[in-house]
Amino acid sequence: MERIGDRLRSSTEDIPGTGTPAPESRRARRNLREGGRRGRGSLAVQVIGELLITAGLVLVLFVVWELWWTNIESDRRQEQAMEELFSGFDAPPASTEAAALEDYGNPVVLPAPDAEGSTFAAVYIPRFGPEHARPVTQGVGTEVLDTLGLGHYPETAMPGEVGNFALAGHRQTHGQVLDAVDTLVPGDRIYVQTAEGYYTYIYRNSQIVLPDQVDVLAPVPTQPSAAPTERILTLTTCNPRFGSQERFIAYAVMESWQPASAGPPAEIAAIAAARAGGQG
Repeated sequence: MERIGDRLRSSTEDIPGTGTPAPESRRARRNLREGGRRGRGSLAVQVIGELLITAGLVLVLFVVWELWWTNIESDRRQEQAMEELFSGFDAPPASTEAAALEDYGNPVVLPAPDAEGSTFAAVYIPRFGPEHARPVTQGVGTEVLDTLGLGHYPETAMPGEVGNFALAGHRQTHGQVLDAVDTLVPGDRIYVQTAEGYYTYIYRNSQIVLPDQVDVLAPVPTQPSAAPTERILTLTTCNPRFGSQERFIAYAVMESWQPASAGPPAEIAAIAAARAGGQG
């Protein structure tokens, strides 16, 4: 009877719910559990991979928006600002050949605009291209710099005034108004036009500073306790081109000025006339 019982127990070991599972059954169950864990691991890897791909696409779209679309939007808005600005300017005279040869005395200085966001001047930098012209707007907040080109530090001088006429602008986004600032060489001319006339500055030198070195905006740059005697133009932008760890500062000193009635300096006569005629 014991042998029959032993045979019975042996015969029921592989039947589910009876006796002790055979080695093959234990391996199958272990493989099933491991397969489940591998399945869950594969699913996790797949989800993480898809999230990384999505994040990569979002990053690419952000870069495209920053480096391409913001420039398109800013260029369009700056063109509108230039059209509005020139609609309030007198048309330049037909001939300007002798304009730069005369001494017109001390420059006329406009009062600073009261409201941030008011466009009051245009800047021409031939080194940046024969068609280069950008609006100058009061204020250096993002609402100005991200759409309207060059922003004027309100606490600094106005064009033609003794002291420091300081401007800020983006380098690689939002119109790239100062992208080529590092290509300026001593002797290059920078022209500023207001309703009163044209102010010619000669580029002198540049320096790279940390963002907290605000004394570059002093009436005498980097010498906040000194009394100004020169009429200086300062351009400030980010450095390096695709970063903002530093600031690139470019300085120019005023050479001359001429009233609007005398017409623009010869170097910018064509572009100034085109702008005034609504062709820019």
